[in-house]
Amino acid sequence: MSRVLNNVGPLKEETRERVLRAAAELGYVPNALAQQFARRRSGNIGVILPFVPKVHLFSTYYFSEILSGIGETAKRCGYDLLLIFREPDGARDYAKLFRTQKIDACIVLGSQDVPEERVALAELKEGGFPFCLVNQRYDEGAYTTVDADHVSGSKDAVRHLLAQGRRRVAFINGPMQYSNSTDRLEGYRNALEEAGIPYDQQLVYAGNYSRKSGYELAEQLAMQINAGNVDAVFAANDRMAIGLMQGLRERGLEASQHYSLVGYDDSDGSRIISPQLSTVAVPFYEMGKLAAARLLDQKQTEEAEEPVQYLLPVGLVIRETSGS
Repeated sequence: MSRVLNNVGPLKEETRERVLRAAAELGYVPNALAQQFARRRSGNIGVILPFVPKVHLFSTYYFSEILSGIGETAKRCGYDLLLIFREPDGARDYAKLFRTQKIDACIVLGSQDVPEERVALAELKEGGFPFCLVNQRYDEGAYTTVDADHVSGSKDAVRHLLAQGRRRVAFINGPMQYSNSTDRLEGYRNALEEAGIPYDQQLVYAGNYSRKSGYELAEQLAMQINAGNVDAVFAANDRMAIGLMQGLRERGLEASQHYSLVGYDDSDGSRIISPQLSTVAVPFYEMGKLAAARLLDQKQTEEAEEPVQYLLPVGLVIRETSGS
């Protein structure tokens, strides 16, 4: 019976029909675990996540939205999610997850451009294992990637600040081992160049995408704002922007009154903070859905397709902090 229901091996059509009729009469329901063993599949799609101590990862808008999108598509395709946390300094043997049949495909979130990560991804590709990167690109590596157009989004954010009459726009970026940080910097520079404003490295500040890093930069930026050297700030994510707002408020500086501010992500926090944060909306949920659909649809059809890089559009959301 299992060979018929799992469509394994050659069978006479007469035998197949007889078994199916018997199963229907008995009300037989195949055991999902047994089916997975018969097909040599785990029934899991793995999601590799960074392990960040003292950070409530699933309360972070970025991760929660992407995981929700992945989960919806996985459920529709009959797969379960297996979450794998990547230690910062630990081994990155992603291929082992396939060799031990723990997963049938995997999505990598929070991938960093470091040697250990490059080796792990190259091993996946060489082994022919199905995987997809979300919000991270390796331009010289032919990997399937789902990303957003961060160059365009950052350019629009800075253009908007310049349209409000701002001319000294500071930029708080994330770590450069993330391709989206590189993209945001490119968009920032492109907007300044388009407006005929020279790029000033001293106006670029390094954060780590945490609220704390934005808060800690408030002291430096408060001095620059008070001295007239900065009249607007573009932050590479909402968490850093909100931390900066808090720190500057403690120093008597209010967004939209003393400086303009635009964040990035359009997180829940951007809508509930006062004044409401102008930001760039990123379709993280749709990115998760697309990444899972790309992998699982390919898995179901058993077609080895060439890697593709998807780039989803983003959109500027104008609220109160940009002083419009």
